[in-house]
Amino acid sequence: MVAYKSALCSILAYTSQVVNGLALPDQASRGTIETRANALGNGVALRIMPMGASITWGTGSSEGNGYRKYLRDLLTQNGNQVNMVGANHSGTMQDNESSSTEGLLVDQVHAVANVVVPKFKPNVVLINAGTNDCIRNNDIPNIGDRVLLLLNDIYKTSPKATIILSTLLVYTKDPEANKRITDYNVQINSLVKRFQAAGWPIILADMQEKDKGPVKGDFIGDEIHPTDVGYMKMANIWYAALQDASNAGYLKTPEIVAGLPDDGLAQ
Repeated sequence: MVAYKSALCSILAYTSQVVNGLALPDQASRGTIETRANALGNGVALRIMPMGASITWGTGSSEGNGYRKYLRDLLTQNGNQVNMVGANHSGTMQDNESSSTEGLLVDQVHAVANVVVPKFKPNVVLINAGTNDCIRNNDIPNIGDRVLLLLNDIYKTSPKATIILSTLLVYTKDPEANKRITDYNVQINSLVKRFQAAGWPIILADMQEKDKGPVKGDFIGDEIHPTDVGYMKMANIWYAALQDASNAGYLKTPEIVAGLPDDGLAQ
């Protein structure tokens, strides 16, 4: 009787895992399968260069990580190896490199990019630049053309790069500056469409997308830099743009750079 009950329990346990004749994997196996399925670009390693000024640097966030740690966690939890690269370090996160310095204008971001992009050969470049130009009213009618020159040089020096170009955050403190931000965003939208039509791997990350981007209340007192909540919203928008890049088949294996691992935590 004991042997019979033991056999019956084994049969019932196996049967409970069978649906339409197929045995289901256990919970641990399902987690592994789901993670691999969600990885972007068929699991390609992502060598990401966050590029910009103080928002990329992480000013206003509680630990100085800005959007970068939130985004990195989303990507690694879904199966991609990530190495964030650049010449600058900021925040408490381990993989905390970027190409960002507080106060930079677009042309200064471009000058830095010409040095660091050839060195690190990122296969993903995240660009949030132009807020300082708009606040200082620095040649806004031609800012789209200046960003175009930046994009051209990135593609020239890192041919496998996919660029995620973001619109600028809303700036409610200064209505005139916010009008210039709106002008910038219109130019950037047009620029992305032109590059896509020419076959370049580029995606727009709209930081003012309704119900998704940071809004009034998601910024610290200067109303320029997000709080942690605002940065988390930015990370989600970056991630959605990277999903679009993956779906478009843009993401490529990064070029080999001596001493640069696929996992930024291995350095």
